[in-house]
Amino acid sequence: MSEPVSDPWAATAPGMRQEEARERVAILDFGSQFSHLIARRVRELCVFSELWPCRVEKEAVLRAGLKGIILSGGPSSVYEQGAPRVPEWVLTARIPVLGICYGQQALAFHLSGEKAVARGRSGGEYGFAELTRLDLNGGRESPLLRGLSPTTQVWMSHGDRVETVPEGFRVAAGSKSCPIAVMEDLDRKWFGIQFHPEVSHTQEGVKLLRNFLYDVCGAHGGWEMGSFVEQSIARIRQEVGSARVVLGLSGGVDSSVAAVLLQRALGEQLTCIFVDNGLLRAGEAVEVEGTFRDHFHMNLRVVDARERFLSQLKDVADPEQKRRIIGRIFIEVFEQEARSMKRAEFLAQGTLYPDVIESSSPRGGPSVTIKTHHNVGGLPERLGLKLLEPLRELFKDEVRRLGRELGVPEHILKRHPFPGPGLAVRCVGAVEDQDLELLRAADQIARQELEASGYMDKTNQAFVVLLPVRSVGVMGDARTYERVAVLRAVVTEDFMTADWADLPRSLLQKISNRIINEVRGINRVVYDISSKPPATIEWE
Repeated sequence: MSEPVSDPWAATAPGMRQEEARERVAILDFGSQFSHLIARRVRELCVFSELWPCRVEKEAVLRAGLKGIILSGGPSSVYEQGAPRVPEWVLTARIPVLGICYGQQALAFHLSGEKAVARGRSGGEYGFAELTRLDLNGGRESPLLRGLSPTTQVWMSHGDRVETVPEGFRVAAGSKSCPIAVMEDLDRKWFGIQFHPEVSHTQEGVKLLRNFLYDVCGAHGGWEMGSFVEQSIARIRQEVGSARVVLGLSGGVDSSVAAVLLQRALGEQLTCIFVDNGLLRAGEAVEVEGTFRDHFHMNLRVVDARERFLSQLKDVADPEQKRRIIGRIFIEVFEQEARSMKRAEFLAQGTLYPDVIESSSPRGGPSVTIKTHHNVGGLPERLGLKLLEPLRELFKDEVRRLGRELGVPEHILKRHPFPGPGLAVRCVGAVEDQDLELLRAADQIARQELEASGYMDKTNQAFVVLLPVRSVGVMGDARTYERVAVLRAVVTEDFMTADWADLPRSLLQKISNRIINEVRGINRVVYDISSKPPATIEWE
């Protein structure tokens, strides 16, 4: 596998002012569904954060500039065989430590053994709780709780709890069901909290995290997008030199922002390849070409491969087979175009930090691997290109902020996720030309109405699915027997879980009426009210 051209864990993190360039906080992941959110919250507070498996070796983490360590929550009990433990080096590094939920329990267990943590006897504590500060009774004020209200709402999600604080610790706050909700050793700067400050349900959670970063760890801040642009451009120019770079442009947020950043750094050395596979939404190919060729004046190759893709998909109904066919043909088309470029040495991708994190579990983390991060279809090996990933240290929301810094149009930055196989996996069953036209027309109407009502920005993904079934209807005095369209709209923070969006009845009615009246071939519209899990966001 081709190696990235830069060290993703370089001690000098792009996006920091020069005087703060070496500040970092390491988050050790014990398998919590909120671990990504902790990292995002820390970065939102202008401190660069890295997420590591809890069993990571100290040499990978203990580099210059490490200001603090956060131990995440997790699904395990400290009593389970093979339960993850706090690495010994964490407590010998003389760096401030904050244990959250399981992180607090693991810290107490490590220091005091089995007596420190009580097995959940009453089913645990899940949901809202009222936290009461205990350090307001004339004792030494907790730097972690400084400025927090005497009582405040927090979010609990735990089965076990800390029963006895280790030697050197004191109790700083508790709740009705959890007397030791905050424990602290002020001399060693070790803290443990049973609730989750990173979730929005904890009212003053961001304030607590800010206290830990700035008052306890002594961070100065400095993680900001303006300097990320400047330092990324300098790094890209140094790595690429006079070579040419090729990038597969889809028109989505990630590839679009990567393209604009690379063009800012390299100018004419960058060539973008946009493959029209015939599975795009209405007007999408024209929009991408107009934006990147006419507005940004990029070297853009538009490849019309519609007939090639659709002929290979004829009579194919299985979604996984559709994905394999589309992926194979894309590689063939892209490879043919890239090989015609002289002096191309780099393949650029819009890889994001979650992709890097999700593929890190095999290095020792307890989290289930969500997906393995691969180079695009093995293209770097086939083409003999080096891999260039300018966004690999950023989360999705940071990519959007970077896009705004670079002047990427807002309609691109707000674009909802669109699957790689395109409409092929929103057209359930075999893909036919006439079905794609029905789906495009219906999807365009839905998007128009969602935009006009403001609900496109209030949802995280919204689209139409065409089903391979027909239903009886009546239009005028005539019987119809036509297709069924499904409207799907969800709200989510991380796309790992999602709830169906509670759209107004009037909006649903307007979308349904327009589709049935304007798209000849569809006579029924239904709304998908399934959450993820058990359903997925996409239908295929």
